[in-house]
Amino acid sequence: MKIIYLITRSDVMGGASIHLLDLAAGAKALGHDVVIGVGNATPSKQSLFQERAALMGLECYGIKSLVREISPVKDISCYLELRAFLKAHSPDIVHVHSSKAGIIGRLAARSLLLPVVFTVHGWAFTEGVSSKRRFLYRWIERIMSRFASMIITVSDYDRKLAIDNKVSDPERMITVHNGMPESHEHAVLELHPPLLKLIMVARFEKPKNQASVLRAVAALKPENWSLELVGDGPELQENKKLAEQLNIQDRVFFPGACTQIAHRLANADVFILASDWEGLPLTILEAMRAGLPVVASNVGGVSEAVINNVTGLLVERGDDAGLTKAIARLMASPETRVQMGAEARSKFESEFTFDLMLRKTLNVYHSVLDDAL
Repeated sequence: MKIIYLITRSDVMGGASIHLLDLAAGAKALGHDVVIGVGNATPSKQSLFQERAALMGLECYGIKSLVREISPVKDISCYLELRAFLKAHSPDIVHVHSSKAGIIGRLAARSLLLPVVFTVHGWAFTEGVSSKRRFLYRWIERIMSRFASMIITVSDYDRKLAIDNKVSDPERMITVHNGMPESHEHAVLELHPPLLKLIMVARFEKPKNQASVLRAVAALKPENWSLELVGDGPELQENKKLAEQLNIQDRVFFPGACTQIAHRLANADVFILASDWEGLPLTILEAMRAGLPVVASNVGGVSEAVINNVTGLLVERGDDAGLTKAIARLMASPETRVQMGAEARSKFESEFTFDLMLRKTLNVYHSVLDDAL
């Protein structure tokens, strides 16, 4: 089977980018012919995404006119460029990710009568998004759904949201939970660590909310903790200033964008993720893979991985005091931390492995191709 994967952004290694690269590498390892098209790429300089793809031995091409911003002129050029790209490579199936590649990629693929699968990494009309934006993207997705052979949602929450908003027929949408490749680095949680090491891994921009975490930890008593906020992004400097204003700058560390995420998680005690909206965050699965208890905002599909009082603690969106209370509870009860960490690891092994995600995704491809015969 020849598969073309399309995604918009090449300058940011977010969850969708990591998901796509892992999926493409897994499909290639099983003998499938894989080609990737990625936007925001310049002919003279490889993007971070393209560098990662090259290291993984994946064939990756830049789609110059595929940009995140809405631009009628560029979008028409992008449609023509994508159509020529697909025609030149003659895939059996096209798998599109992210909103922009999802829209134009579906149009280009269907114009060539190619089967196309669209993976949603969180709908743009989900709770937490402005009402104006929700209305616009709900309308767009209702129109665009007819151009997809199948829509994959990464959480049951997103599938139900689409059904409730009449985006597509239920039989043309399927949930395939995100999955992560195994890691040999696992956390060893101490019952009485001298310092409780907290960690959040996320880009510093919406929908992530590092500021909420900073305000929450500033209220912790006692003060035997440290916090590592891993990532970069447009709101990084703003959060550094907030840490200073809260007088916690000596206990909060900003290492920037890091590649050794598994190692950092293995050396932590508690994982935190505060968000305004989500699909199913890969960083939570990475934390569960490491055997960490998770404190997270109860948004999107998060509750499908973080089972409250079992694999971690859920806090309502924007509830700084609730975050403080949840972290304080784990700080005060070493046994709870260890038990939740073990439960998180067990749930990862049973429901969120990469092999499981790959197998289910390939089953979707085969089902779509069988229907096309």
